[in-house]
Amino acid sequence: MNTVTSPGPVRLTQYAHGGGCACKLPPGELEEVLRGLGSGVPVSGAAGDLLLGLDPGDDAGVVRLRGAYRGLAVLATTDFFTPMVDDPYDWGRIAAANALSDVYATGGQPLLALNLLAWPRGALPLELAREVLRGGSEVAAAAGCHVAGGHSVDDPEPKYGMAVTGLVDPDRMLRADAGIPGVPLSLTKPLGIGVLNSKHKATGEIFPQAVDAMTRLNRGAAEAAVAAGAVCATDVTGFGLLGHAVKLARAGGVTVAIDAGAVPVLDGARQALREGHISGGTRRNLEWVGPHADLSRLSEEEALLLADAQTSGGLLVAGEVPGAPVIGGILPRGPHALLIR
Repeated sequence: MNTVTSPGPVRLTQYAHGGGCACKLPPGELEEVLRGLGSGVPVSGAAGDLLLGLDPGDDAGVVRLRGAYRGLAVLATTDFFTPMVDDPYDWGRIAAANALSDVYATGGQPLLALNLLAWPRGALPLELAREVLRGGSEVAAAAGCHVAGGHSVDDPEPKYGMAVTGLVDPDRMLRADAGIPGVPLSLTKPLGIGVLNSKHKATGEIFPQAVDAMTRLNRGAAEAAVAAGAVCATDVTGFGLLGHAVKLARAGGVTVAIDAGAVPVLDGARQALREGHISGGTRRNLEWVGPHADLSRLSEEEALLLADAQTSGGLLVAGEVPGAPVIGGILPRGPHALLIR
């Protein structure tokens, strides 16, 4: 029986070596791991056709159904991570919103989520785990998504997330490899989540603006993008704006141009950056992007901010999304996948 009790406020971020999507494997290392796995291999007897898999770099897998269900596509995704905030309820809400974001990045609708929970039962009270699950369930309910069970393990480091199944219209789907030259780029959430989370972990200072951004669902942005006729999008998470922009450019065989001055940034993020609250994930993002990008007009500080590892960030959409700033556009393939203007 778990008898651990908390003598006072527990700082969940101190039980993790990093936090949120900043803990993802670096993009270069992940590409090496995934190279040649599950790409273009037909599966005999499958009930549908794979529309999205590993190759384009999308986080969700999408299968177009056949037979009586023709005209529908099922999507599946999973996402989990260590705590980036100390409040367990907020961590649960953020993790759920982040997992659901992969569904919205395809223009889909979530149907069912399963909890994924790793918990150090000998170190942290189970009452805190209950708060994490409560936060996740409330965000899923707000998304119109059922939560039914899941899986848990005893783990020295706390982790939480969800595996989500949804539906999408295969003829109105958003995908990373569909960029068309001449189309503007919109970003639906401001940057700076990563540096504010790093400062929170180091100091305990709470940043409501970051929590608000991370818990806001991308549903409205996805619906607006699809309604506007967009066909290309990705969500901005652990690889930062620069990393996800490069992946979008490479997937579509285009160049992504970003106007650094037009990119929205959360209040306090630049101050946190100047104070040195930069995750290792952010630095690895910038290192990976370097060979694929022209960053000559950026200061190191601005480059790090644009590479900042986001958790439950916004959508990067090829097209204009009402209420979201236009931060650049798509150009024909050039010498660089990414160009900062």
